[in-house]
Amino acid sequence: VVLGNAGLRVESYGTGTQVRLPGRSAMEPRIFKFGTPYEEMFKSMAATPEDEAFFNRNGVLQLCRRGAAVKKAPQRWQDMTSDFIAQHDVVIAFEERIFDAVVEDLQLREPTENFAPIHIICLDTKDNPHEAQLQGQVALELCWRLE
Repeated sequence: VVLGNAGLRVESYGTGTQVRLPGRSAMEPRIFKFGTPYEEMFKSMAATPEDEAFFNRNGVLQLCRRGAAVKKAPQRWQDMTSDFIAQHDVVIAFEERIFDAVVEDLQLREPTENFAPIHIICLDTKDNPHEAQLQGQVALELCWRLE
C-alpha cells in the first residue's frame, strides 16, 4: 500500500500452491485457491461474530484488507508468462522463502527476446500490519534510490 500510495506500480504475488492464511491453530490454516477474491476470503473468515473477532485479533482480516487495496485476488508468480515477467525491473520479496522461489522460477524459465536482468531483493518481514508499514517505507526509499 505504501508503494502504491507513492505512485509506484505495485504488483503482489504468492509462490506456493495455494493461499494459506493463519487459522485457529497452526494445524488448521485457512486455505484458498489463487484467484479467490480477497472479499470472498474476508467474508469466509468473518462469517460468525466469533470468527470475525478471532481473525481481527490475529490480523488476518487486516491482511485481506491490505491485499484488497492492491488488487482483487491473490496471484501466483509462477503462473505469470515470461513475457509478463520480462516487464519487471525490480522484484521485492518480503520473505526469504518467496525470494528463493522467485529466484528458482527465474532460473527455470526459458528467456524471451525481451528478457533482461531483474533485480530481486529480499526484505524479510514479519507479516503483520506494523512490520508491513515499516518495511513498506524501507522498500519505498529503496525504489526511489533505484529510480
